[in-house]
Amino acid sequence: MTTSIPSGTETVRIEVEDRVGIIIFNRPDRRNALHDEMYAPMMAAIESFATDPAVGCVVVTGEGSAFCSGGDVREGSGRGPDGSRPTPAERAAALAAHGRLAVLLHEAPIVTIAAVNGPAVGAGMSIALACDLRIASTTATFITGWARLGFSGDFGGAWLLTNRVGPSTALRLLASNATVDASEALRIGMVDRLEADTEFEQAWRGWAAEFASGPQTAIGLMKANVLDAHRMTLREAIDVEAERMVVSSQTADHRAAVRAWIEKRPPRFGQPTD
Repeated sequence: MTTSIPSGTETVRIEVEDRVGIIIFNRPDRRNALHDEMYAPMMAAIESFATDPAVGCVVVTGEGSAFCSGGDVREGSGRGPDGSRPTPAERAAALAAHGRLAVLLHEAPIVTIAAVNGPAVGAGMSIALACDLRIASTTATFITGWARLGFSGDFGGAWLLTNRVGPSTALRLLASNATVDASEALRIGMVDRLEADTEFEQAWRGWAAEFASGPQTAIGLMKANVLDAHRMTLREAIDVEAERMVVSSQTADHRAAVRAWIEKRPPRFGQPTD
């Protein structure tokens, strides 16, 4: 059963289906280019899904033939209602606020998946890379895009790409305005899984359902452990990991798993055990 959640704009669709929260870029006529109306509802949806026990995974995808073609450079003049231009500091602050979307996908205590159904360009590529996992159609492409317009990059694109493919490859892709096809993206680690167009939607829905049916507290703590690998030494991580292990041992999901192991059957997570 699919439940639609009002987003307040036609540019984004938000749904929940079988414990999977789905966020859909919905500007197919503009190849799902980002619009100012999109950011607030998308960020609110991620924050809501991350704390909703009825949601176990988040998927971001695009309507039509594109995932997201990045910022819509044709939209607006950049001027305020009174005709004034924002200062460089004001423009940077607004862009950073929009870029918080990538931070939420990266840090939310829930598995986030980018289902890349077509071109992911510039900020659209950043959003895909900000997710924990990426599944792409075999016709998807990843295009850094910024160099073509004389931009340096936003939405954490350089940071995210560097952490996926390493600094030299990241700089080469960024500075050359590279287009990376799906097979090459899989080879260098930009995506985790490829599926043919005809099977793509069924594949990402099934993959998301696997994570949505898992032990959510434990998975959230696993994600925190993985994020700590970027910023902690092993000695520091061992102590924090131990604390989280104890937290997970006190959950209903752990008790359900132990009972299932004793009864020699698969566990059913998210169910009361008493």
